[in-house]
Amino acid sequence: MNLLPVVLAGGTVGAGIALLVRELLRPQPALGPALARSAPAALVLPEPELDREEVWGRWLLARLERLPGVRIPTTNLVLLGQGPGQFMLKKTALAALGLLCPVIATIPWIIAGVSLPFYVPAGAGLLIAGLLFITPDLAVRDQAKRAREEFAHALSAYLDLVALKRAADAGPAEALEKAAEVGEGWPFVYLQGALRRARMEKIPPYQALTELAAEYDLPVLEDIADIMRGSATDGAAVYKALRARSAALNAELLADQAAEANTASEKMTAPGALLAVLVMLLMAFPAVIRMLTV
Repeated sequence: MNLLPVVLAGGTVGAGIALLVRELLRPQPALGPALARSAPAALVLPEPELDREEVWGRWLLARLERLPGVRIPTTNLVLLGQGPGQFMLKKTALAALGLLCPVIATIPWIIAGVSLPFYVPAGAGLLIAGLLFITPDLAVRDQAKRAREEFAHALSAYLDLVALKRAADAGPAEALEKAAEVGEGWPFVYLQGALRRARMEKIPPYQALTELAAEYDLPVLEDIADIMRGSATDGAAVYKALRARSAALNAELLADQAAEANTASEKMTAPGALLAVLVMLLMAFPAVIRMLTV
């Protein structure tokens, strides 16, 4: 029997599983695009040439974006530092792999002499292709959600720093900029870039924060901008407002973490119960066999 079709079928299925696992992983938002966006307008370098994957993906996107069901989560992709072309290329590659997997999987059956109707692999291929086509959307949504949670944690510390700077009689713009310079993570890089752009363009810093919140869908950042709008008149009131918002944000984050932990615990209940049943069956198996053989 020729094992080449079986090896090809197994390799294709393994490659599909590997791509699926890669899409579901939790990568950190790319720091390179964040640094490029944070550069002042006068110092922005020419945009580098797009790589081959991005070019091919944008070519596909230009021809498939009008089809029903094709939607690009632009805001989430920008937050994660991913290009729309690569995202579309992943979706198309996974869909094509889903179409081919059932067809390749039927080759060993055909070699063995078992005939299957044509509509069986075709229907299974369409179903798998549809599921794999939406997998990148789900993965990007989950990654963007976790990135916003990380940003919220960073903003909690940023609020306290701004409040301390403001209590030390620092000006609104100085308090925001000095507090942003303390951090080193990607959320602080975004804040530094927005505040640097505000200084270069001679606009209020809270306006730059509002635009940053709208660009990346960060409602928590809008609260900081709203509080700092009134910082020019009453520093003590702003200090209290910032500390109160920081405490409220910490309470929200702790509640979300507790809810996520409870959800994870509930998901482990079914596997634990199944494992207990299997252990009981294994313990009772010798006794049952002895009773049946006597």
